[in-house]
Amino acid sequence: MSPKVLIIDDDPGIRATFTEILTSFGCEVETSADGESALHAIKQQAYEVVFVDYRLPNVDGMEILSEVKALHPETEVVLITGEGSEQLVRTAFKSGALDYITKPVRMADLEIVVHQALERQRLRRENQELRRQNRDLKTLIDSKYSFKSIIGSTAEMRRIFDLVKRVAPTRSTILLTGDSGTGKELIARAIHRESDRAEKPFVAVNCGALPDNLLEDELFGHVRGAFTDAVADRVGRFEQADRGTLFLDEIGNMSQNLQVKLLRVLQEREFSPVGSARHVSVDVRIIAATNSDLKDEMEAKRFREDLYYRLNVIHVRLPRLSERREDLPLLINHFLQECCSENRRGPKVWSPAALRALLTFDWPGNVRQLENVIERAVALSGDRSVLDIEDLADEIRERGGSERPEIRLEGDGIALDRVVGSFEEKLLLQALERSGWVKTRAAKLLNIKRTTLIEKMKRLGIPLRYDQREIPSV
Repeated sequence: MSPKVLIIDDDPGIRATFTEILTSFGCEVETSADGESALHAIKQQAYEVVFVDYRLPNVDGMEILSEVKALHPETEVVLITGEGSEQLVRTAFKSGALDYITKPVRMADLEIVVHQALERQRLRRENQELRRQNRDLKTLIDSKYSFKSIIGSTAEMRRIFDLVKRVAPTRSTILLTGDSGTGKELIARAIHRESDRAEKPFVAVNCGALPDNLLEDELFGHVRGAFTDAVADRVGRFEQADRGTLFLDEIGNMSQNLQVKLLRVLQEREFSPVGSARHVSVDVRIIAATNSDLKDEMEAKRFREDLYYRLNVIHVRLPRLSERREDLPLLINHFLQECCSENRRGPKVWSPAALRALLTFDWPGNVRQLENVIERAVALSGDRSVLDIEDLADEIRERGGSERPEIRLEGDGIALDRVVGSFEEKLLLQALERSGWVKTRAAKLLNIKRTTLIEKMKRLGIPLRYDQREIPSV
């Protein structure tokens, strides 16, 4: 968009000269020959730059300067004057003028002032855009890493949310346990966002991804010359997280040697970079996570007992997705909307077969696996509005692709309860789909009472509150 510039001068020659120069700079130029018409124009809209003659009929240039700054503080004002006295210049600058030009106007002076004014406006626009982007990014981070963004309505998840909300404002160390893919880092980030450290760094380190020597360097940093490739000082993750939160993922994989050093940091709140004798004091809130049983690791002498109790001030265990099946419809809905939005795809819904497969799968990879499966389905669907079972991964499709359970009576026999339960689950799902998930209608299709249907759904882990009329869409 071209910068808008207003030239206010009763001399038509000045107006013409300024217009020619400013137009060559790509500006959209308007002119006024007197103060009254100029004030009217200024009240109607904002200009990037205003050039105003000090002496004008009816209203002088200083009055216009004051009015511009009162209405539009970010507008740059350049005074045109035939006097150029020190007192006038001082008053103009004090009133907010960017610069002044003396008559007769020299072309070189005018070009310098125009360039200065336009450059100031360009930098101001860039700063405004950066501030807007920062606000948008903060809003995105706050929404993504808050408890409101974590999907879960089961009693266990509500209990977890209540616990972490209560401990988030404290500085207590937190230990998160649970299988891979259950959302430990998401919970850790939400705790950070809800704490008084939210404006400070959240630093994550995967303790299982690095060998012992590299992990020590990653955590504590080093000084130049500490080892062969240490050509410069390096700040470690502890120091980067000062006054913020350090998330130590897969803490169970940390070596005994590093466990001792980590214990010292937790106790003393200080450490020494690799190769240095100096002590660095830090104020860091520790959130640790593991998918292994640390009590088993302690019994096997692979994890220090004293460190365990230092980390395990607040213990939060995240359940497997198979333990919170009632959240499946909510999660399926959420990830479908998110994936369609991120991939710029139109509204999509699930076919009954695809939805049945998603709802009945065991999800050993937990929430992360569910998200990846839905992302894959959206990517493969192209412009189709219906996501079918063929869009799902083989392991999901095999579980939900057949209406009849495969029954084989072999040498050791079968688990009758399991086979009957599987067949009963498929019949219930089929009835629910056919009835639009209206339980009364589904019960009639199966010739059972509605209360019996609900009891069976609970026993089989079929979500009670899912309504097919609310098939996920964007």
